[in-house]
Amino acid sequence: MSSNRPAAIFDVDGVLVDSYRLHFETWQRTAAARGIPLTEAQFAATFGQTNAQVISYLTGGKVTEEEIAAWGDEKEAMYRDLLRRQFPAMPCGVELATALHAAGWAIGIGSSGPPENLAAFRECWAASSLVDAWVSGEDVHHGKPDPEVFLLCAERLGVAPARCVVVEDSIAGLTAARRGGMVPVALTGTAPRDQLEAHAGLVVHSLCDLSPSRLGALLRG
Repeated sequence: MSSNRPAAIFDVDGVLVDSYRLHFETWQRTAAARGIPLTEAQFAATFGQTNAQVISYLTGGKVTEEEIAAWGDEKEAMYRDLLRRQFPAMPCGVELATALHAAGWAIGIGSSGPPENLAAFRECWAASSLVDAWVSGEDVHHGKPDPEVFLLCAERLGVAPARCVVVEDSIAGLTAARRGGMVPVALTGTAPRDQLEAHAGLVVHSLCDLSPSRLGALLRG
């Protein structure tokens, strides 16, 4: 049975943690080790997708499941090491989560990353105890822009999709939120503002620009 309370679902990479450069560096290094050049434009086009989706894009699908798993494991282990050593929390993320919790909102995390990455994030992020539901890329069959990750998160929160706002930085994530019947809120950084505006109900430059009242207005609109 769904609750009528509102929910905020956050992506992690590029939203709660400024991990863009960490992911780019680790993808670039692991791709180079396999003789595959990776430009930042290529990386940006896949940001927010699952490892299997990214590797398939980079190789044109000419790779086995075993190779995908090995490459992904190598890349993510390197990423987690960097994350723990230099945790780059996004400004105002903890403050926003604290304000939402105090205002009675449910809080969820919907990430394409593996559960080990979410565990590393959970260790480092000061507001982790306020999160009511966690969903990783391993929990779903289809990555963003498919809405499965956010629909599963809403289900675990016990909140109807129409009562959920999703804070994302990627086009794939915003598309997933809209396809899931939720209100997409875009954070600039990964994609240009003009691209984000076509996919989001609200575009902001920082989490500092968000509040329970501002997000609540989107659900009432």
